Amino acid sequence: MEKVIKTGLLAYGMSGKVFHAPFLDAHPGFKLDAILERNQKKAAIDYPNLKSFDTIDDLLNDESLELIVINTPNFTHYDYAKSALQKGKHILVEKPFTATAAQAKELFELAKQLDKKIFVYHNRRWDSDFNAVIDIIESGVLGKLNEVHIRYDRYRPAIGPKRFKEEPMPASGLMYDLGSHLIDQAISLFGKPLSHYKVLGKNRKETQVDDYFCIHLNYADSVNVFLHANMLVAAMEPGFVLHGEKGSFIKARADTQEGQLLKNMKPTDSQYGIEEIGSEGVLTLIDEEGNKNTTLITSGKGRYMELFESIYQSLTHGEDFPVKEEQVLWQLEILEA
Repeated sequence: MEKVIKTGLLAYGMSGKVFHAPFLDAHPGFKLDAILERNQKKAAIDYPNLKSFDTIDDLLNDESLELIVINTPNFTHYDYAKSALQKGKHILVEKPFTATAAQAKELFELAKQLDKKIFVYHNRRWDSDFNAVIDIIESGVLGKLNEVHIRYDRYRPAIGPKRFKEEPMPASGLMYDLGSHLIDQAISLFGKPLSHYKVLGKNRKETQVDDYFCIHLNYADSVNVFLHANMLVAAMEPGFVLHGEKGSFIKARADTQEGQLLKNMKPTDSQYGIEEIGSEGVLTLIDEEGNKNTTLITSGKGRYMELFESIYQSLTHGEDFPVKEEQVLWQLEILEA
């Protein structure tokens, strides 16, 4: 690699350990060089040469660091992002980027003033199942779409231990958690909706935040997109359902990357990102004679490494990052509406 970008990570919980550190370590263009660990020093077990800092100020004052990964609780994103930019760092920020569109606009403007770059971490664009959906849409095999459903359900009746997700505070609740993913997927496919309608629910015992949502996005030419997430679904429905004038495509959420990373599989492993047999999508087409033809569609590999490669190419060659500023703002406008 012509340049190695020294990178600092602001936390080593599940997000840092699973979604960021393995890729920064495996990509030859990055050096995972420093981490913020206020209490337990765990990162050195996996990365012995990592510098561990006790405070965010100490980490941000390390002039050798060029990129900071802000993977801290949602309500801290704005403050930490602003501090990192002011220290002359590029930033990669977990979703949701901020709690409000106004905060996001301020940070984007600050980054431009300081000639720094902001990257928002929407890894679900690189899920194998979602990329199968992209392939089907781009092929045109369904003809004009009329109805699209994107779901991300779980069965978790207990209140989780993470306060920033489960207590009323900026950017808490299921809509900001999983809704960020689903809205981003819809926007990446169809752009900014003409209008939207949102329903939230609280169904778990003693929940203080929304644990159900349905968002209806209305697009031109009568394309209707429905986004759903529910914390009380025992029998999972398909993650993706597309209906068009020539047929339908149904695909379960089958991306294996998170599960593999949790089992310490490396992104460089030959089996990484391959969906399990039996999780193929189902494409049903109606021919001109009215006959129904069904085909199983195998997804390509999941590829979160492409997100980090896009960041590297943006920082070294000025290439565009796929998650655009305007897309982040559209998403936040819907989340906070």
